[in-house]
Amino acid sequence: MTQVVQTLDDFGRPAWLAAMILGFIVFWPVGVVILAYMLWSGRMNCGWHGGRGRGRWESRLSERFERARSRVEDEFRNFGRGAYSSGNKAFDDYREATLKRLEDEEREFRAFLERLRQAKDKSEFDQFMSERRDRPEPNTGATN
Repeated sequence: MTQVVQTLDDFGRPAWLAAMILGFIVFWPVGVVILAYMLWSGRMNCGWHGGRGRGRWESRLSERFERARSRVEDEFRNFGRGAYSSGNKAFDDYREATLKRLEDEEREFRAFLERLRQAKDKSEFDQFMSERRDRPEPNTGATN
């Protein structure tokens, strides 16, 4: 069987098409099997498997996925921003004020962490410089 496939591959797509047509003429299920094999293996250079079709389908699929992902991210980003109203103005105002307060606290906390990291870096650097200064000078003169 692999010998037949190799021979048909050597002649190219016209040989596969001729084999499929002969298969339909002799016994139609053989033609269907050959057609299915050609489509599944990518010998038709269309669909998901072969040639130019593969890149085109993959790029379309990735574009659709990216669009869907960005829509979902936008929905989550806008969820608490007044884009969705509960119908109760007082609750919406409270939710918006609470979210703003939390964002301010997050910003302050990030600034605090940054100052803390800088202070730690400075103390580590000062310690390194102190140890370096206190280190005895190596003897540069060679005595023989």
